[in-house]
Amino acid sequence: MAAALGLLWLWALCGLGSSGGRPVSPSPGQRREVEVSEQELSSLSEQLYQADQNRAGAGDIVLQLQQDTGSELGGDTDCATQRLFSYVAEERLFSQPTFSTFLALLDNYDEVTGHQETVTAEEEEEQEAFLSAVFQTRVMATLTTFFLSKGLYPSQEAFRADLREMWFGLYSRSSGRALDSSGFEHVFHGEIKKGKVSGCHSWVQLYSLERSGHLNYLSYSYDGPWVTFPDVLALRYLWDGHPKAVGSTLMGSSPEFDLALYTLCYRARPDRQCHVSLGGEAATIQTYSWADSSYGDNQRYVASAYPLTP
Repeated sequence: MAAALGLLWLWALCGLGSSGGRPVSPSPGQRREVEVSEQELSSLSEQLYQADQNRAGAGDIVLQLQQDTGSELGGDTDCATQRLFSYVAEERLFSQPTFSTFLALLDNYDEVTGHQETVTAEEEEEQEAFLSAVFQTRVMATLTTFFLSKGLYPSQEAFRADLREMWFGLYSRSSGRALDSSGFEHVFHGEIKKGKVSGCHSWVQLYSLERSGHLNYLSYSYDGPWVTFPDVLALRYLWDGHPKAVGSTLMGSSPEFDLALYTLCYRARPDRQCHVSLGGEAATIQTYSWADSSYGDNQRYVASAYPLTP
């Protein structure tokens, strides 16, 4: 994708630091895993990819990747003279129900860990609106059919209820001082913990932050082999001065695709690497569960989910 996106190269040597934030260590035995073979994972992820009708098309997103800093160390050095996003077709993409309801969720969170999250009645309605939109898509219908065929849930309603708990249920990243986090907040919105960015794996959130002047793009370290969207991108940036030493995102995907793919991997390969296929190209998703609290019958919340990059 790099050549098609009109890269502007900056030849000064810049680099990457270590990742901000650390996922929770695995906690075995917290829930029954769905038995999914590697072949099934590959086939189902391709089905999700093909079903993603709402993803960005050619020309919908134009990036200025600029300097590839690889794995060299360079701290917070700014190697980009321009923004990451040169153009996003907001009218076409963000008017779609899953995008518009997703965007409505992004102002519901206090990104600083240790600050209590309070979910208002309006915010609960926004969560329901997002899930309603998601469950009307071919992407989520494909995943639902698969999970029901495996006997993991008795009905779509049961799956939806569990998905809401695992992603939106609150837990504490501050040693119990406050219910300050959720899987959705961490993965799709992002958090500031100990002065560094943690999570924040949604390209829509990255765009929103940069558009509003809160994100300073520094460089990238990986641009995947995909020539259409979604692509996998690893990048460095500052969020209101707080560094993300290396973060990854599925660039150009729809919110329902991200949610479905991460949920598949969380249920099929929790706390370890999940090998999938997207448009004929191999990708790996890493998920983690939250080990310090649970819901229902000792079920674990999502702690993190993101695409791995070299």
